[in-house]
Amino acid sequence: MQLGFQKEVENLFFRKDIHKNLPSIRCIGYRQMWEYLEYQISYEEMFKKIVFATRKLAKHQITWLKKWKNVYYLHADSLNSLFLQMLDILKKNTNLTFH
Repeated sequence: MQLGFQKEVENLFFRKDIHKNLPSIRCIGYRQMWEYLEYQISYEEMFKKIVFATRKLAKHQITWLKKWKNVYYLHADSLNSLFLQMLDILKKNTNLTFH
C-alpha cells in the first residue's frame, strides 16, 4: 500500500475500459482494493482480506511444490549463502567441476 498500490488500482478503477471481472483485476490485492473503492468493505477489511488471500495462495503453492521431485529449498540468508547452496546442489547432481 505504501508504494502506491492503492493509487495504481484507483487509476484502473476510474478507467471506462476496465471492470472488476477482468482476470487481471481478479488477482489478489486488486480484487479486494476494488471492493474497497466500491464502498463494499472497509479499509481494514480490505487489508485483512489481502493478507488472508496471500497466505492462502502461498500455502497452495508450497503444497504444489512439495509434490515436485528435485525441488531444492534455499535459505536466503545472504547472496553468498545462496551461491554456495547452489554450487553444492550442482556438485551433487551434475558432473560439473568448479575450480
